[in-house]
Amino acid sequence: MLFQLLGNREIVKTAASLLLVALLAACSSTPKSPTASKPTPPKPSGQGGFYLDDGPGADAAKNTPAYLDSIADAVPRAEKFHSGANKPYTVFGRSYAPVVNNDPFRQSGVASWYGRKFHGNMTSIGEIYDMYAMTAAHPTLPLPSYVRVTNPANAKSVVVRVNDRGPFHSERIIDLSYAAAHRLDIARKGSSQVIVERVFPGNAPRTSPPPVAAATIVAPTVINTPPATVVATSPITADGTQLFLQLGAFSSQDNANIFRDRMTRELDWNREPIVAVFKDGLWRVRLGPYSSRIEAEAIQARVKDSHDFSPVISKP
Repeated sequence: MLFQLLGNREIVKTAASLLLVALLAACSSTPKSPTASKPTPPKPSGQGGFYLDDGPGADAAKNTPAYLDSIADAVPRAEKFHSGANKPYTVFGRSYAPVVNNDPFRQSGVASWYGRKFHGNMTSIGEIYDMYAMTAAHPTLPLPSYVRVTNPANAKSVVVRVNDRGPFHSERIIDLSYAAAHRLDIARKGSSQVIVERVFPGNAPRTSPPPVAAATIVAPTVINTPPATVVATSPITADGTQLFLQLGAFSSQDNANIFRDRMTRELDWNREPIVAVFKDGLWRVRLGPYSSRIEAEAIQARVKDSHDFSPVISKP
């Protein structure tokens, strides 16, 4: 009995020792870290253009029409100039005198495009803007008229119908529809150097550049009008009068309203109303009111950052 008991005790001790060794070995081993998975790269946004989020949207492949590459050029035809959209006007302190003739025109500079943000809204001649049509906006060409736009970087060109006003930025000469920018391979880039040539019914096929006087046609005509001068020099006093920021002045109420709507979309961060009011013989588009000059100057600086011009601070 005693031998058996001692034998059993030895067996138990041996088993316990083996178990302890196994436990220590398990504790001393370092568990393997799980393999880190590589993050999925973000998909291309498909957005572009001068205005943020102005393209077809996040899923460009889904939202962009499949026929975009095959959209035909605009076909020049004889059209009567719009009665209201070709009058002199002032935007951001700069006055423009639209051309109202059929003279040759050639211009080189930067083109940009505008799209979803304005899609479905009225152009300067009262038509509905379609970002998938072959159209463009120009500050001084007759509305409507036709131009060939060429991208010298790849020799691609399109013919578009000019039916809107803009761009109102000193570094850009024309705003193209999204479809036209896509055809020229500048939609993703947002802007590009181009050559703009006016075309007429019967001469849409490519021809030699027409002779023009670059000094008188290339740059938009700037005129000094007495009303603009009066507003710009209006005294600002500290008498508590509410202040406004004038963005533009128009002889046509329709054009003023269209520009007001455009600025409302572009300055969507602005909290104060943008209105068109008649004063001194012109329809004036302005922001405000602001209760202090400091507040007005803060908004003035923000508009300058986005539109390359300081609106004029004025009183009612």
